[in-house]
Amino acid sequence: MMYTIGTRGSQLSLTQTRWVVSEIKKKLPDAEFQIITIKTQGDTDARPLFTINQKGIFEKEIDRAVAEKKVDFAVHSLKDVPAELPDDLVLACIPKREEANDVFITNDANTLETIKKGAIIGTSSLRRAVQIRRIRPDVTVKPIRGNIETRIQKVKNGEFDGVVLAQAGISRLNLDVQFQRLPMDTFPPSPGQGALGIVSRRDNLQLIELLKKIEDPETRNAIEAERALSMFVDSGCRFPVGAFAHKENDRLRLKVIVYSVDGSKSIMVEKDSDARKANDLGREVAAELKEKGIADIAMNWREKVEEWNAK
Repeated sequence: MMYTIGTRGSQLSLTQTRWVVSEIKKKLPDAEFQIITIKTQGDTDARPLFTINQKGIFEKEIDRAVAEKKVDFAVHSLKDVPAELPDDLVLACIPKREEANDVFITNDANTLETIKKGAIIGTSSLRRAVQIRRIRPDVTVKPIRGNIETRIQKVKNGEFDGVVLAQAGISRLNLDVQFQRLPMDTFPPSPGQGALGIVSRRDNLQLIELLKKIEDPETRNAIEAERALSMFVDSGCRFPVGAFAHKENDRLRLKVIVYSVDGSKSIMVEKDSDARKANDLGREVAAELKEKGIADIAMNWREKVEEWNAK
């Protein structure tokens, strides 16, 4: 049986897709695959991510190809997949998650705590920008775009003194680079960070059955809780939320932190539940965030982003 897979053309996307192929072949050795690369808006729009007021900028074109039967399924970095998909598509499979934390990379082995005052730190994420400033208000945080290798090279070239990236991408690409692992308490990741999401047509039941063979149930539960939270608080590139769910003593625990624009205020909610009630857990955490005033923080973020866009 031949299957076609849609993905972005970056080295990370291709590496992730080839890994998925290798995992499926362990279950179905005779299966054959053709990888088709598709450009997305996120690949062609060089603006900082927070200025693009759209969801799914790294996946929409690829998922459209799935819906139009140009490819059978798509492989994404899960944090790029919106919490809500079109009715004819489904998040068919979530394989085992890589490390979800962020890392800090410099040229000289400095950590975020020891790097010089006024250092220029690059990040593509508003969430990370605020988290950096909470720890080091004396550094300058600037937007950085490009794939992982490009961003690391900008540090080597001296354009930036350091950069914050997801560890998962470095691990998947097997890059030989030293980094400081940033703690989850101060750098909670984006919902879905470190996981892959495989999207197929909802009616392609035979394919979904095959993809389920490489799913990791524990990762699925964690991601479902994080995505349920995202759906109910409307998080994204323009209103960042740090969230991470994991299994702890046979329970599913979800911790979420949101920050004010200047980083001076934060709201933290942490709850656990039966792992089979992941969606309910995400909704319960979102409800508590609303009770604690997340709407005011969200409004403040939107106003600030509009100011940045007007400059």
